[in-house]
Amino acid sequence: MLDLVAVDNKWGIGKNNDLLIRIPKDTKFFKEVTVGNIVFMGKNTLDSLPRGKPLKNRVNIVLTSKEIEMDNLIVVHSVEELLKELKKYDTEKIYNIGGGKIFEQMLDYMDYSLVTKIEKDLDADTFYPNLDEMDNWEVVAESPEHEYKGIKYKFLKYKNNNVKKF
Repeated sequence: MLDLVAVDNKWGIGKNNDLLIRIPKDTKFFKEVTVGNIVFMGKNTLDSLPRGKPLKNRVNIVLTSKEIEMDNLIVVHSVEELLKELKKYDTEKIYNIGGGKIFEQMLDYMDYSLVTKIEKDLDADTFYPNLDEMDNWEVVAESPEHEYKGIKYKFLKYKNNNVKKF
């Protein structure tokens, strides 16, 4: 399984239930890797998607305490129920798209984290765990530096060397 996240230089991922910034190349990358695959998320992330609807051409799973009925959406109410649902799929096709609480709860189960690292403080109120400070995570791939409207960023792939099995 893979986390898919964009972070600022303080590992911030969002503010006021929205992304910190929309970088077209990052958005394109997100779509390329998730279309045809499985994405799971929390309710706030679902609400932040266009029109608050599940993403097209993907299996969408939401972890929430609420009762929701929506086309193209599988609803689970606990991490245990989420893990049971995820066992039905190829782990290489499963992406955790957030938000902060879901990233934190599921981090130990992730094989990789695909991180768009933005070299700027974007004043976040929601954060992703700082993988650079964790012994079991290492960078295994790094793109050249890119720039969007004067903001530099890179795509990094982190590997979890101590994945928790489920």
